[in-house]
Amino acid sequence: MRILDFGSLNIDYVYQVDHMVRPGETLAAGRRDVFPGGKGLNQAVACARAGAEVWQAGMVGPEGDLLLDVCKKAGVNTDLVARTDVATGHTVIQVDRGGQNCILLYGGANRQIDEAYADDVLAHFSPGDYVILQNEISCLPHIVDEAARRGLKVILNPSPYNDALDAVDMSKVSLFLLNEVEGAQVSGGSTDPDEILARLGEKYPDSAVVLTLGSAGSRYQKGAERHEQGIYHVKAVDTTAAGDTFTGYFVWAMSVGKPVPEALDLAARASAIAVTRAGAVPSIPTMDEVLAAKL
Repeated sequence: MRILDFGSLNIDYVYQVDHMVRPGETLAAGRRDVFPGGKGLNQAVACARAGAEVWQAGMVGPEGDLLLDVCKKAGVNTDLVARTDVATGHTVIQVDRGGQNCILLYGGANRQIDEAYADDVLAHFSPGDYVILQNEISCLPHIVDEAARRGLKVILNPSPYNDALDAVDMSKVSLFLLNEVEGAQVSGGSTDPDEILARLGEKYPDSAVVLTLGSAGSRYQKGAERHEQGIYHVKAVDTTAAGDTFTGYFVWAMSVGKPVPEALDLAARASAIAVTRAGAVPSIPTMDEVLAAKL
């Protein structure tokens, strides 16, 4: 089965500062770094490095070549990415001497996705193909509806969680991939994992759920089927892309028919490697690295 990642493509502008800018203050930054980002891009790269044939869909502005180059180098097909005159989605991130940060997010091109473009993209895929979605682009409710109508398997990572998700028909989601905070928000219940899974099972009985629990590992549920996966203990350097790495590897494993326990284990191994490296895209391992790692 083919995998489509229909998601965000961002440029992260990271500024090193002595302290966060105060109201009315002009502050000189000591350094600026520019990184590719966006949950869509990260998850597509993770799928590709796992070994998937994956397409990226989404929109970039005039300065989006950086992101397309990153995708292509990772083996992600970018033929379906569209261009717009609106600036590429980006973040402005201040990082102070203590490592604390504050982030300003501009949706930009990610918010220009409309129904006509979504329909054109989805027309390239067939029943049984996978579409990975997050909540960083416009037109998400329509994409879910149209993907389900076409028989695609809808994979949703409901992040960031906000009111826009209220318009999404969650019953059309084949697989939820979420952490315990998002799980509590989607289920409308407590942060207790058992309660989250019970409520999601009641609300969406036909959907599979992967609930990631940080140091407590992850849990899978679909109907009466249950699996648990622990973590691999490593020295963490940067957790930025850990969740996106887990998502990409798990979806790839499911798309090629791996048993759920094996898929969870591969995803856990890959995300453990990712947290030992700095950055988002640079931290995502290849399958060869995952298989060779002694964790």
